[in-house]
Amino acid sequence: MPTTSAALRAAALVASLTVLLAAGCSGGGTGGGSAPSGTTTRPTAGSADALEKLAAQELDWRPCPAPSEAEGGGTAPSPLPGGAAWECSFLEVPLDYAAPGGETIELALIRARAVNQQKRIGSLIFNFGGPGGSGVAALPNFESDYADLRTRYDLVSFDPRGVGRSVAVECEDNRQLDRFYAGDSTPDTPDEEKAYQEGLASYVKACEQNSGTELPHVGTTNAARDMDLMRRVLGDDKLHYFGISYGTELGGVYAHLFPKAVGRAVLDASIDPTKTSEQGALGQAKGFQLAFTNFAKDCVARGDECLLPGRSVAEIEDWVGDLLARLDREPIPGIGSRDLTQSLAVTGIVQTLYAKDFWQYLEQGLDEADGGSGGLLLTFADLMNGRAQNGHYDNSMAALTAISCADYRGRYTLAETKARLPQFREASPLFGASLGWGLMSCDGWPVAGAWDHPDVSAPGAAPMVVIGSTGDPATPYEGARAMTDALGAGVGVLMTYKGEGHGAYNGGDTCVRDAVNAYLLDGTVPASGTVCA
Repeated sequence: MPTTSAALRAAALVASLTVLLAAGCSGGGTGGGSAPSGTTTRPTAGSADALEKLAAQELDWRPCPAPSEAEGGGTAPSPLPGGAAWECSFLEVPLDYAAPGGETIELALIRARAVNQQKRIGSLIFNFGGPGGSGVAALPNFESDYADLRTRYDLVSFDPRGVGRSVAVECEDNRQLDRFYAGDSTPDTPDEEKAYQEGLASYVKACEQNSGTELPHVGTTNAARDMDLMRRVLGDDKLHYFGISYGTELGGVYAHLFPKAVGRAVLDASIDPTKTSEQGALGQAKGFQLAFTNFAKDCVARGDECLLPGRSVAEIEDWVGDLLARLDREPIPGIGSRDLTQSLAVTGIVQTLYAKDFWQYLEQGLDEADGGSGGLLLTFADLMNGRAQNGHYDNSMAALTAISCADYRGRYTLAETKARLPQFREASPLFGASLGWGLMSCDGWPVAGAWDHPDVSAPGAAPMVVIGSTGDPATPYEGARAMTDALGAGVGVLMTYKGEGHGAYNGGDTCVRDAVNAYLLDGTVPASGTVCA
């Protein structure tokens, strides 16, 4: 696949979101948070003793194997600079924190030990987003980005419950998923609407049949409690944390539950914890439309060097809209026997908008699709959907659906969804319909959602640095402001990056990197309102 190393790093990060399920990166409404289904506020007798026993477990660290198929496959991580090996282990946690003395499950962990053990601060736990991304598979891809932090931290990540090697949620098989993702996700006729509903119902049924026991227990509150148990087993008094995208929601929920245990924490590409799932999806529609506008502006500025027709942003947007309409009527050849459909083309375009490094491939892919070749856009759609070249899917999208539907109460019927489509199309002519129809993703889900939005208020917690990028398409900048306010006075510390892309620290900006490193390594809290351009 033609790409740069920076784009590959972005690809690892942006397994965080999908057009098909917008609710996973949005909060909700005026209602408060509550414990997710599968947990209760009334633990059974003996809970404390059971948790103390689990907290006393010793981890068996061994050289890491190759990622599992559910984690995306591939080869075992290469040795770290200096020759040290990546180490992997499993953490035993309760399936249900309401009954911690009952059934347990294992969470997959990975770590790179600190270079300077004498000045070691502790463990720095990462969540790279999703929900549904494998931290075990992702962390080695970012090793060079976090080399400075590794001087004094053990870098640690994990597959949250339901993800990768941590009791992976399973839904449809590879062939079924090929059909599911290629299907028309923006139906225009009653027959297409029926097919769309049937496709979603079949997907939900497969999730329930294959993972029904786990589905009630994969919510974010359980993942936050897992992190606190992880902190204790790792021997840390405080949780030092780096969360990206959905990882900011997980970090906020952790801070709410365990404010006194918060150490140094960074929330990069922050979600908005105050919005309904509908509002969050609408925000994403605007965000991706803004990112496409910025891409088109760049294309127009390059004049004849740009491969796309049109002398203005509006003309390029109209041309892409016409291309998508043509694909809706007649797909074009993609890779092997697979065609590029309108839905897959939109997914591929969305993937390329996560990082400016992808823009050149978006331009190339659109030009090739106009000429009847859909291979490049299909490659990026596969990257977004977690499909490897061998045709096997990881479980990131299944986990995203399961975790998001366990967390959020939003359930939209066909009629409710159709009533909201006009505002989505107004927000984004190119992406609004896909994100609007995506509201139906949890319709018929067998587990009730836990909250309208997560409670991230954390009075008494240590300062947490919240970073927002002004050009972030997936978690628009306004979310960082909302997260900062929701954490509470003296806790949330806002940092702004004036630039493109989803996630600022890995974008290479030295201002952001220097400020975050000074905070995590030296404890120097940046001034709230710091702006990096």
